Amino acid sequence: MKNPAKILTQFPKRALDLDWRILTLILISVTFLTYVSLSSSSSSASSAAAFVSFPSFPPLKSIFSGHAAEAPSNRPESRPANPLNGSRIAVCLVGGARRFELTGPSILERVLRVYENSDLFLHSPLDTNSYKFLLLNDAPKIAAVKIFKPIPIPETESQVRVLTAQNSPNGIQGLLQYFNLVEGCLTMIKAYQEKNNFTYDWIIRTRVDGYWSEPLGPENFVPGRYLVPPGSSYGGLNDRFGVGDYNTSVVALSRLSLIPQLDSAGLTQLNSETAFKAQLTTQGVVFAAKRLPFCIVTDRKYDFPPARFGVPVAAISSMGPLSGAKCRPCRPACSETCVGPIMSGLNKGWSWTEWRNDTLDLCDARGAWESGWEELFDDVAGENLAAARKRIRALDMGRCVDGFEEMKKKTAQWDGPTSAEICRLGLKTV
Repeated sequence: MKNPAKILTQFPKRALDLDWRILTLILISVTFLTYVSLSSSSSSASSAAAFVSFPSFPPLKSIFSGHAAEAPSNRPESRPANPLNGSRIAVCLVGGARRFELTGPSILERVLRVYENSDLFLHSPLDTNSYKFLLLNDAPKIAAVKIFKPIPIPETESQVRVLTAQNSPNGIQGLLQYFNLVEGCLTMIKAYQEKNNFTYDWIIRTRVDGYWSEPLGPENFVPGRYLVPPGSSYGGLNDRFGVGDYNTSVVALSRLSLIPQLDSAGLTQLNSETAFKAQLTTQGVVFAAKRLPFCIVTDRKYDFPPARFGVPVAAISSMGPLSGAKCRPCRPACSETCVGPIMSGLNKGWSWTEWRNDTLDLCDARGAWESGWEELFDDVAGENLAAARKRIRALDMGRCVDGFEEMKKKTAQWDGPTSAEICRLGLKTV
């Protein structure tokens, strides 16, 4: 057999040059086709991720200027359609304003704005913090607002038999006031439906003092099943949030009117959570518990570390989801390996909340909020929510009154004090 090298040297130089040109052309073509293929795959993956990922939201609008803040350049121009945007949704917001400058913007951005066809219903007692509800001026749709001067609720014999004053800061009266807030919101929803001749598909019931760290996802809406958070159950069901279709929600929100039926069933000494569970079970409502990304911002003081029936207070910076656990902005006093021994010692059917996988950091809540809590909150909440907090802090009487007058105009049904009365009570100016 001839030497291959010798055979190669016998080829003319022009032929060799042509072979190398062809080989180079082939290599370039293969490289280009590979690049196109990879780019196409990457683009398809990005498109798929964009379709299944949760929508991003524009920044909160200024409550004073009425203009939206400039969106960052990397935000998409449009967001994927929410599967519930064709549904009629009522958002029932109840409770006193307290720290609403911290919680309100999160409710706006991560609940109300997630569902573009939702209507807001606010039911709240008038107090020195009510002026903070001015933040709701940025809500997409306000169906009804009722801000009332609280008065004692007469206690019936059945209520005294069914309910217990134990562990309620204001006794049975405190429970009745809370139940009245919840059912009063349902009354507002029914009146609005009747006036406008339609029925809501879903009702979201959440508290004014709830801070949402992430959006409320559409997977939490299950027909025929009422969804609540796990933990903080105090022997019954966590009643700090609930979402269900209209029929299940009517039962869940009827906190006062169903007490006679609980009495007839022979139930006694119920706290808020056990009464709530009894409402659902006696009426045949199926319920489910699922972790949710919110916590209840509290100023109350609690022992630390919490004992078996104590109350853990989460750092608002916890990875969560905290499912309605008590929280505050703090530098954690206990995190990582410190958390397990404390939480394992709590009664799981009482004030317990999920803590594994470093999802929970604990505050030492024996004293008042620590110095510098504002910066701690702002770092966690982000620029938009921090800006809303600062605007409320800098609010004056004139802008407060003007803001509430504007809010009244966009509210379909308003029942409350004058704008000046709300603002004066909180800002203490004339």
